[in-house]
Amino acid sequence: MNMKLLLAALACAFTLAARAEEDPAHNELRAVRDGLLAGMNRGDIEAQLPFLHPNVVVTWHNAEVSRGRDGVRKYLDRMLHGPAKVVESFGAEVKVEELSIIHGGDTALAFGSAQERFTMVRGRKFEFTGRWSATLVKEDGKWLIANLHTSDNLFDNPLLTSATKAVQWLAGGGVAIGALVGWLLGRRGRKA
Repeated sequence: MNMKLLLAALACAFTLAARAEEDPAHNELRAVRDGLLAGMNRGDIEAQLPFLHPNVVVTWHNAEVSRGRDGVRKYLDRMLHGPAKVVESFGAEVKVEELSIIHGGDTALAFGSAQERFTMVRGRKFEFTGRWSATLVKEDGKWLIANLHTSDNLFDNPLLTSATKAVQWLAGGGVAIGALVGWLLGRRGRKA
């Protein structure tokens, strides 16, 4: 047997052994992730809530904190549906960086990244690569999200880039207006 085939066979054996040893809880946790994301990507608030613990604490992108399912519902309704809504639509593709860390069989810690898409009320679109972490608890045989924290890069993100460009345009416009006013005043001074 050549060395490449032997290495491939060993890699396959280790992968199969790792899957065989994987805690069945990971498939249950994947189902929570998939169900929550399906509701979120459809914009269906009510479909998301069953995946949250009744006393869930969520820290959102804008640093607001919601507590409980009703708090999450109110926040999402205000941001997506209320008279002063800010976001027209939101979606994400989530990556889990590694298997959840399971403590005592009833608590799991998960973390990873997300490719997030926001369409704002006035049609502006932004894409972020965000980070997230979640704590899940198992109650009555069901995994629920007890804590969810989302964040984005404060120093390199599309909102900051957009604001920087706006400031540059305003500064350039101010310089141009100042130069024009100076030129007009200079001409006026010569005529007098």
